[in-house]
Amino acid sequence: MQFTIPGPSDRLRAIGATQGLPQALAKALDPGDDFEPLPWPGPSDWLAVHPEAGQTYEEFVQAHGNRPDPKRGKIYLQPLGEFPPGQSPDLESLKDFAAAYFVLPVHVLPALAVAQQSLKTRLNPISRHRQLYTGDVLALLRARLPADAFCILAITMVDLYPDPAWNFVFGQASLTERVGVYSLARYDPAFYGERRSRDYQILLLRRSCKVLVHETSHMFGLQHCIFFKCVMNGSNHLQESDSRPLHLCPVCLRKLQYSIGFEVVARYRQLLTLCQRLGFSDQARWLATRLDRIPTNPG
Repeated sequence: MQFTIPGPSDRLRAIGATQGLPQALAKALDPGDDFEPLPWPGPSDWLAVHPEAGQTYEEFVQAHGNRPDPKRGKIYLQPLGEFPPGQSPDLESLKDFAAAYFVLPVHVLPALAVAQQSLKTRLNPISRHRQLYTGDVLALLRARLPADAFCILAITMVDLYPDPAWNFVFGQASLTERVGVYSLARYDPAFYGERRSRDYQILLLRRSCKVLVHETSHMFGLQHCIFFKCVMNGSNHLQESDSRPLHLCPVCLRKLQYSIGFEVVARYRQLLTLCQRLGFSDQARWLATRLDRIPTNPG
């Protein structure tokens, strides 16, 4: 199977008919000029290696994915290992971003010490960094899943591997069991022996927020996006991940709104305020532009 870039009619079909929706939501789903189509993948990019057919909004609805409810409506973040100040993203900022993005309560649990858990580890044969085996972490999370959790996600500054044959993995999740783990280690320039720039903490936080919302969106049943440049695009390497925006395209925004039922204008406004505070200036400008195009009445 060879990947083919969807055309304008394919993108509109993926969004689905919007007649009868609240005015603000319908306008938010109109791509206009604010959402770029995906470029052709380079030879090492995700879609060149993993060609995907994409998931339309209608296909998403028919799949009957996980949806939060009054009994299971909280997102839990489980720190695993140490998060040294100045060398890792701020956990409160990650919590705030996830809460604004998903319009759900987000709780950060007390950190678990790696040495006190029964987790297989190894030294990566190439990087020589210590790694955790994701299968053991997912088993740990399944045993600790709170009764009121929509999902529980472990975050760690330790590198991960899913199988002895693999070099590494950024993260892994079980959508049906609502557990996942992802490492933020490779989002720090120092991991690769590079010098940290003056604003590297904003870069690390941005990358961490991006993987957080990408992987959490999978928990709602959102598959990788092929229709626009979107936070749900797959990525095969750090440069490709950095090229993804922080926002959801109209197709994926509609999926998440269907699952959660948030007011799109209120969500965008909260994200705008937060992106300004966190120093995500380009994303803040995008949100401000997008809000200018949407009717001010919520819906």
